[in-house]
Amino acid sequence: MKYQAVLWDLDGTLLNTLTDLTAATNATLAHFHCPARSQEQVRQFVGNGAKKLLEQALPGLPTDPPVEEALCWFRAYYEKHNNRATQPYDGILEALATLQRLGCKQAILSNKPDGAVKLLWRDYFQNTVAYAQGESPDCPRKPSPVMLEKAMEKLGVSREETVYIGDSEVDIATAKAANVACISVLWGFREKEELENAGAARFCVRPAELVEMIGYGK
Repeated sequence: MKYQAVLWDLDGTLLNTLTDLTAATNATLAHFHCPARSQEQVRQFVGNGAKKLLEQALPGLPTDPPVEEALCWFRAYYEKHNNRATQPYDGILEALATLQRLGCKQAILSNKPDGAVKLLWRDYFQNTVAYAQGESPDCPRKPSPVMLEKAMEKLGVSREETVYIGDSEVDIATAKAANVACISVLWGFREKEELENAGAARFCVRPAELVEMIGYGK
């Protein structure tokens, strides 16, 4: 099927943000005199938004220190340091450019704080992706379908014309909640077995394959 719109997850799908997320997590933990976490631990924590990340990373869940206090500190730090080691996955920029040239509508939807999402969109994707949205008061984090529903309305497409692409179990649940097709990528923060256990049915191994999977190949 040729989809008219592609909605993208950000972390682990378009961008490898793990090093910067780990650094921000550990800077926050250090500020509150808590032990550091490994990058592998942070990889398992990401996907459900910054608050959930910190709830898992803090040793005295959830009140030592108060999660909301730590969250404010994390967000301020990450907004200033979110693009030090972050990079697009190999082939992603080319895939986005090809889809844009062929008339496919695109948006980025992330559980990151909205300010950080828009900064990364500006730095990497503003020439190919219509807009980006992160968690905000009027856009609750995934797996709520609200972000996807708002995106489809803005892009002027139906559920049947839309595919959502992500790397985690949260993305699978989000697509199901919004009743749209889903493709799970295998270069991100979750292993294939984890995705299969979460109900994934379609997988992509390399970004170069996405254009054809979405229906814009030869």
